[in-house]
Parts: sequence; C-alpha cells; structure tokens
Amino acid sequence: MKFSANLSILFTEVPFLERFKLAAAHGFKAVEFWFPYEWKASDIQAELSANDLVLIGLNTAPGNAAAGDWGLTVQRDRQAEFRDGVHLAFEYASALNCGNVHVMAGFPAAGTSHEQTEQVYQDNIRYAAGHAATLGKNVLIEPLNPIDRPGYWLSRQSHARSVVEALGLPNVKIMFDLYHVQMTEGRIASTLLANLPHIGHIQIADVPGRGEPGTGEINYPYLFDVIEKSGYSGWVGCEYKPVSGSIQGLSWMARHKVG
Repeated sequence: MKFSANLSILFTEVPFLERFKLAAAHGFKAVEFWFPYEWKASDIQAELSANDLVLIGLNTAPGNAAAGDWGLTVQRDRQAEFRDGVHLAFEYASALNCGNVHVMAGFPAAGTSHEQTEQVYQDNIRYAAGHAATLGKNVLIEPLNPIDRPGYWLSRQSHARSVVEALGLPNVKIMFDLYHVQMTEGRIASTLLANLPHIGHIQIADVPGRGEPGTGEINYPYLFDVIEKSGYSGWVGCEYKPVSGSIQGLSWMARHKVG
C-alpha cells in the first residue's frame, strides 16, 4: 500500500516548505496538501524535486474562509470567482505535475432550492472537468461530514456517486475519506467497495478526533486489508491530526508498506 503525507496537517512542527524534507526522511514518496497559494509554485517544485517526491493532490481555494466559505462550487452568484479559482488550482497542478485537484463544493447560497443548487454544482463541476481535461488532469469531489462542516453541500457517498454518474465524465472521481465516511454513515468497507469504480483517491484518519490510525474506533488493519484486496492501486493520503506529534504518530505504519 502506498501512503502519501498531507503536508497541511502533518509535520506542522516546521514551516510548510520544510515539511517536504521531513516527509521524505520518514519514508514517504508522495505528498498532498490543501491550499498552496501563498507560496510560489517554483518554490514548491524545488522541494518536491530536491526530496524526490511526487504530488498527488491539492484543493481549489476555499474562497473567503474567514467569512465562512469552504468552496465556491455551489455559489451561483460567484461563478467568475469560482472559475478563477479553478484556473489557479490547475495552473499550480500543471506546474507541480499533480494529477488531481479537489474542487470544493461549499455551502449553498441562501434562498436557493435544492434543485437549483444541484444544477449549479453539476454545471460548475462540468466546467472544472472540461478545463482539467485539456491538461490531462482529474477533478476530485469529496463528501465532508456534517458534524465538522454542517451545511456543506456534499456529505454522503451516494450523493457524490450520483454526481459522478450523472456527469459521466471519466476525469471526475470521488475522494473517499474514511474519516468522513465513518462520521457520516459508517459501513466503511461495503461503501468503499460499492463506490470503488468511481474512487480517484483515498484518505485516512481515525474517529473520534481525526487522529492517526489506531487512536480511535476504526479497524484500520481490517480496512487496509480490504483496500489491498480490492484492486485499488492508487495512493492513500494520510490526512490526520497527529495525537502526539507527527514523527511519534507514524508508528502505526510499521506494519504497512510506505512509498
């Protein structure tokens, strides 16, 4: 199994551009992160190259996070801002040789019906996918649990699957985060297998608290076995908050191949 380090929440003991070296030093061959936009793509690429790392994924900018934004895809009156964010994200993805961009859904605008919001969402994902296709990239959509992100448009795997199937675009895939699945609906193994043809990336963290595997209720040895036997050949993103420090929190990997 191949694990990638999410540098937005791992190795945060050091500044962002120093985390690449730490990840490589502890066996990672791949990394991912959320929002790289305050750093130059050239500086990030230098760290990737110097440490022989590949970049698996990044997110579109959330909008005005301080004002409560967490994605703009469902915001019907902010389409220009949404498209600018898509172009910027794929500009970084192209510069960093990154194949996947998570296009964040966000929160519906007040006064918008469910049907209107879903139409806006699918139209905007279609736009992002069209732009991504010209660059040979994928769009990822990720359900976030309603406890951490109440009101977020995409919260269940069935909704994500319906979007992927409705669009019918080969470069629109689901980012399957075991933490969010457990928080929202449970039945992780059967849900993963049911959605496997549409999954473009997997992420992990334990419940409760979003710590590393082994710190909560999720049976990760069993689920890792399920993933390995499923035929999934992609990376598994370590998107967790280390309970006792990033390096100390890597002890769970001793039983699993990293790289």
